[in-house]
Amino acid sequence: MTKGSDDKPSPSSKTPSASERLSQVAAHVAAVPAPRKPRASKTKDELPADYSDILNQLSTLRSIASTPDTSNKGYVRQKQAGKLWVRERVLELLDKDSFHEVGSVSGTVQWRRVEGTNREEPVSYIPSNNVQGFGTLKGRKVVFTADDFSIRAGHADGALMEKTIYMEKLAIALKLPIVKLVDGSSGGGSVTTIRKEGYSYIPPMPSFKYVVEQLNLGIPNLGAVLGPAIGLGAARVVACHFSVMAADVGALFNAGPKVVAGASFEEGLSFTDLGGPSMHCTNGTIDNLAANEVECFTQLRTVLSYLPNSGSSPPPTPPSTDSADRLCENLRTIIPRRKARMYDPRVIITSVADVDSWFEIGALWGTTAIVGLARLAGHPIGIISLNCEVNAGALDAAGSQKITRHLKFCKPPSPSHPSNPNTLTSSTTGDIFNIPILQFVDVPGYAIGTNAERTATMRHGIALATAYYSTTIPVFSVVTRRVYGVAGGIMLDCRDPRMRIAWPSGEWGSLPLEGGVEVGHAAELRGLGEVERGQRLRELGEEYGRLMNPVRTANAFGVEEIVDPAVTRRLVVEWVRRVYGELLPVRLLERANGKIRPMFY
Repeated sequence: MTKGSDDKPSPSSKTPSASERLSQVAAHVAAVPAPRKPRASKTKDELPADYSDILNQLSTLRSIASTPDTSNKGYVRQKQAGKLWVRERVLELLDKDSFHEVGSVSGTVQWRRVEGTNREEPVSYIPSNNVQGFGTLKGRKVVFTADDFSIRAGHADGALMEKTIYMEKLAIALKLPIVKLVDGSSGGGSVTTIRKEGYSYIPPMPSFKYVVEQLNLGIPNLGAVLGPAIGLGAARVVACHFSVMAADVGALFNAGPKVVAGASFEEGLSFTDLGGPSMHCTNGTIDNLAANEVECFTQLRTVLSYLPNSGSSPPPTPPSTDSADRLCENLRTIIPRRKARMYDPRVIITSVADVDSWFEIGALWGTTAIVGLARLAGHPIGIISLNCEVNAGALDAAGSQKITRHLKFCKPPSPSHPSNPNTLTSSTTGDIFNIPILQFVDVPGYAIGTNAERTATMRHGIALATAYYSTTIPVFSVVTRRVYGVAGGIMLDCRDPRMRIAWPSGEWGSLPLEGGVEVGHAAELRGLGEVERGQRLRELGEEYGRLMNPVRTANAFGVEEIVDPAVTRRLVVEWVRRVYGELLPVRLLERANGKIRPMFY
């Protein structure tokens, strides 16, 4: 096409043919200059445009951190003690390929300048003795921290405390569960820190502010003792919602054997003597015992499967294949007709709950009580039961503490002051994971005798009463046999209206007949001879036995309903579905608008 002086097409011009246009395009493309080759570096010190030098440095440091130095004394000591190395633990705990590290190159690096350039490269690297980051447990996203005891025996280095605090903050900001694998002091220093800094310091506790916030927000804190947990490390794992100790390598104490020897003159103590599983898994300091590290990880995964990511969410409800209408016919005969005989209360729990869903917490301490987690039609529930096989089921101080802790673990507090429903509560117990409670009640009362008085059974019993009455999450009670005294009254009368059923084996009163008849008829019996007294006691026993027929109580509406034990599962499933479908959504809303303000500790 030709153009005139005014750049308008000439009247004589023709529209180019397709072949002509193609030739024009080809000529134009051929005229484009070829791409320039990269300009050669003018000096050896010119940096690459793709930052490959920095990326290579990072890669080198990460490779050193993730590769064990088998000649290192700390690593050798770790293996000789039968313990996994920290990165082996992380990979064993988390789902495959889900590990994403945070702070992957933190630590102490010695650098060397590259000759003839202004660049440098690492020549030695001691990683921070804490590995942390993100991962998944059975598909659930978590954050985690893991001590590396092979470096400075787990004592604080330049980055450990900062890394730990950062992960504590992340758990709050992202509302993600946090898992803590403790093997060392987890941020606590040693006397060598004084030499390094040139002065001694008042011990700071910058991380615990965030730990307490997590606990009260219902962000699951799960801890495992995988070696000696000392000082701050011990405190971090004990503060968790759930903790477990590896039987073969775990120990926990305020200070190690050498410090103890200098302070209390108890010499020759091993880690196990001072704070091993037989000490702390039986006194309630640590919730559960595991055979080894791998079993610790299994328990952590299991507990998390019952819990929400935070208290602002409902617990997860996976599908259940266990029929809600399943009859538990074995429960018709589990309670012996002879009242002095015992039975296994765990059989009741496993019969009513979804198959294979029962997970016990604290089996080795407070053994007059049984607590744990289970599912009904897939819905997580907390379980409370008395244990008639220990102390005849009488609730002692440790058992009361155990149930109190479990109530706080599962339940929310009252949304308001009872006299003023519009008054917000500023601090209350419970409301951590919004998990309703199913309890099986067979309690002859609080433990009695000098040991019970010495261990402050009533004080701990009243603390338990406070926990029951300051919380309002739904509680469903199944009276399997005895309900006596203050303990029985607290457990069964803590809700209005009561949600409870009784079995035909139920019996109740202020005092058991054994001993109670003699107290109630003391004046009458005092004036009788030995033979007459025995005869009268038998007569009174038979009379009271007839009067204590549970059907008589139902006649007076003293118990709402007595049911066939075989249908217990069907009834409690119906209840829990109502709780999850209608009640928990309201509670979550009350928590969001500040009517429920939880405190775990």
